[in-house]
Amino acid sequence: MLAMGWRGGLVVFFSVPLTFALTLFSYYVLGYTLNRITLFALVFVVGIVVDDSIIIAENMHRHFHMKRLPFKQAAIYAINEVGNPTILATFTVIAAILPMAFVSGMMGPYMSPMPIGASIAMMLSLFVALTVTPYLGYHLLRVKGSEEHKEEQGLETSKIYKIYKKIEQPLLDSKSKRWSMLGITVVLLVISMIAFFTKWVAVKMLPFDNKNEVQVVIDMPEGTTLERTAAVAQDVAQYLKSVPEVVNYQSYVGSSAPITFNGLVRHYDLRGASNTADIQVNLLHKADREAQSHDIAKRIRPEIQKIAARYNANIKIVEVPPGPPVLSTIVAEVYGPDYDQQIKVAKQVEDILKNTADVVDIDWMVEAPQIEYKLEADKEKAMLNGVAPQQIVGNLTYLMGEHPIGNLYDEKSNDAVNIVMKLEDADKSTLQEVTNLKIKGQMGMVPVSDLVKVKQDTLQKTIYRKDQKRVVYVLADMAGGLESPAYAILGMEEKLKEMTLPKGYTVNELYMNQPDSENDFTVKWDGEWQITLEVFRDLGAAFMVVVIIIYMLIVGWFQNFKTPIVMMVAIPLSLIGIVFGHWLLGAFFTATSFIGMIALAGVMVRNSVLLIDFIEIRLNEGIPLKQAIIEAGAVRTTPILLTTGAVVIGAVIILFDPIFQGLAISLVFGAIVSTLLTLLVIPLIYYMTEKKKWEHNKEVEDTE
Repeated sequence: MLAMGWRGGLVVFFSVPLTFALTLFSYYVLGYTLNRITLFALVFVVGIVVDDSIIIAENMHRHFHMKRLPFKQAAIYAINEVGNPTILATFTVIAAILPMAFVSGMMGPYMSPMPIGASIAMMLSLFVALTVTPYLGYHLLRVKGSEEHKEEQGLETSKIYKIYKKIEQPLLDSKSKRWSMLGITVVLLVISMIAFFTKWVAVKMLPFDNKNEVQVVIDMPEGTTLERTAAVAQDVAQYLKSVPEVVNYQSYVGSSAPITFNGLVRHYDLRGASNTADIQVNLLHKADREAQSHDIAKRIRPEIQKIAARYNANIKIVEVPPGPPVLSTIVAEVYGPDYDQQIKVAKQVEDILKNTADVVDIDWMVEAPQIEYKLEADKEKAMLNGVAPQQIVGNLTYLMGEHPIGNLYDEKSNDAVNIVMKLEDADKSTLQEVTNLKIKGQMGMVPVSDLVKVKQDTLQKTIYRKDQKRVVYVLADMAGGLESPAYAILGMEEKLKEMTLPKGYTVNELYMNQPDSENDFTVKWDGEWQITLEVFRDLGAAFMVVVIIIYMLIVGWFQNFKTPIVMMVAIPLSLIGIVFGHWLLGAFFTATSFIGMIALAGVMVRNSVLLIDFIEIRLNEGIPLKQAIIEAGAVRTTPILLTTGAVVIGAVIILFDPIFQGLAISLVFGAIVSTLLTLLVIPLIYYMTEKKKWEHNKEVEDTE
């Protein structure tokens, strides 16, 4: 804004706190709280809300320096000149942002404050730009000196005009140069789209956030004693002590750790058996360490897996999810007509995941086979030994359990302490020890082995259901070069077809919908993949709606079906910068990146509207087409560069946030590249599409 001097910067700067104050009041009215998302919505629009004020203030500044009219008339003329296209341009940005509020699924409420808050801020910024900014501009931007002395300063003498003409004029004059420029642009655009398929730029729902804690989840085989599980947890804890970023930890053996939102979705509140343990690991504050928490988790995983292998344990490193919590990053839901066969199919899916690159911490929600011993009273033997069957059952129940026999009273304690009688664990830990217990009979003490029949059986497994259908869950996480579940799942179709199935059955693969029946085997992918698919599907639909709405707005304004298409060429041009930025920084293309791309569509079309609107104003004044393009480009370059600079500076603030980095990259690199190409390519395309029309009109005028 200092391009207009400190006074111009002050005029534009004043619009920011005023717009934000009104936006925060709107948050209050709508019931939004100040949280990470709503605050980032303000940061997101900080570079956009000043655009309207920049355009108004810059045009007033330009007309004041031209000295063609008295200051008051110059101010009114300047506002009228850009007022209508500014209103249209603002609504194109709102049309680009607002449809994102209709994203469905769990991400909908998570993301909705951003498009709603940004749309409100844009409306308020337009109000401020058309009311407060002209008043401040009139009082602060006037040129010093007598108003009667008006030496008109020609546009041709400005540096911007000379630079723009030097670049654009050869492209307008030479057909080969013009097509070469367009060809290079198309090639760059094609390369940008190919980057997604070649994995130069990987797609992911959200990157991992940089948190101050991770969780180690330990699962031993069912039936493992508490002491054995504690030994595993102790070994893991000893290793964690050697990790420099670990501040402290808490171990929970045989009981669940304090439940978080993530733990609730993953059912960690049900972890209370002797074969389970959780370790809550607290890391150095992220400001005091260089490594991201996700990088630390990846670094400690191999050593912890070595400990797991020694104890035949399943140990997972669980991180706080960046978005809505899910059961796991990758979830395979296996449905089928027979539960035992479902387990066999699920085992094959588990084996496939183990051989898939970047897939780690593979597990399934199926208990290992557990032997169950049933002690049935042998009535004949019991009668011979003078023991009633009821006595056998009662005594064994009493001996195997814990029973209060009294209370201990302490003068210093408010509550009585229960006195519990139970056998030592060592006396009842094996079947042999249980059958060696003795029960009093008429002939004296009789061993349990002489009174019962021992039957061996396999304990029934827990059966999970979803939508009333039996399901076997296979779980996995991602860690490595490609951490998006999309790349692991999209290559599964052929692998699933190679599985061994019962004769006459096939396996179906579903990505979105639940299976209609259990007559055949089905593998339904869920977890982060489900959210990723839903979010990108909804954002893609929102993007199409954005394009249609913007086109309708521009057609309604210009009363022309061809010119809006030229203006909207700026939308794909932004993809070149967006993809390049993600590739350069090695970042994932995430949902926030997509949000940035959609928002940028409105901003870039806004620049095209301002540019072409001024071209047509100059054409209607009788200026030749090429000259009108050069003058429009020179006049509009300053406000376009200023608005782009404001967008870039506003986005740089969030460039270092792991979650919203994609949004910042899209805005920064997309705005820079798209702005440069918009100033060069859009006028060329307009010239090529309108050349015959305006040259014909000129010939008719000359004939008359």
